[in-house]
Amino acid sequence: MLTKKQLQLLEFIHKRLQKDGVPPSFDEMKIALDLRSKSGIHRLITALEERGFIRRLAHRARAIEIIRLPESLGTLPGRAAGDNGFRPQVIDGGRSDLSDAPGTPETDPKHTAPKSVPNTGVTELAIVGRIAAGVPIEAINQASAHIAVPNAMLSSSGQHYALEVRGDSMIEAGINDGDVVVVRESGVADNGEIVVALVEGHEATLKYYHRRGNSIELQAANPAYPNRVYPESKVEVQGRLVGLIRTY
Repeated sequence: MLTKKQLQLLEFIHKRLQKDGVPPSFDEMKIALDLRSKSGIHRLITALEERGFIRRLAHRARAIEIIRLPESLGTLPGRAAGDNGFRPQVIDGGRSDLSDAPGTPETDPKHTAPKSVPNTGVTELAIVGRIAAGVPIEAINQASAHIAVPNAMLSSSGQHYALEVRGDSMIEAGINDGDVVVVRESGVADNGEIVVALVEGHEATLKYYHRRGNSIELQAANPAYPNRVYPESKVEVQGRLVGLIRTY
């Protein structure tokens, strides 16, 4: 829940972005909220960012992006209610068995090398296990299939892997049970991003990531599932969601 001043500031930024396409300056925010100093604006901005409503873009002046809005302010253009901003790039895809998989497949995605398919514009990633979109489950089992991923979905730097989704806690983000998510390995994340999070060293889940001071909140995209808050020492980011592949 936001305080009155936090809500006022978020509404002011939202209206200015809609009108001018750029966020207001700190001086304009200070005047609009009738505050005596810009330090108060800094505190409000930080609070909104920690709660996952905005994101400050690095190395750019006056760069603030609204990730989501509270129900009292409606929804962002082109987004449904409850949508925190991520709309996965969904493509139809097919899987192929790993006929060359050894008897005991390597289960660490860092050691499951992608295979480039010449002249097709795709890369085959190993599906290295299942990830819970619901109650955390063990994430990495063993590679049993490959999936073709468009190269445009993959970053030119960093490693990628694929996981099969089990559960329905992310359905309002467009992620369904049985989908395959494409993940870029990363040990850090920004508030509002969908991540693979390892909880207490042995369970993993797919959730929105929000830092709350010294705690990490893992937020579902389904009102049937409660958000879960852990000490930051108990949560390790394993990767950021970059795409989604759906088979029929």
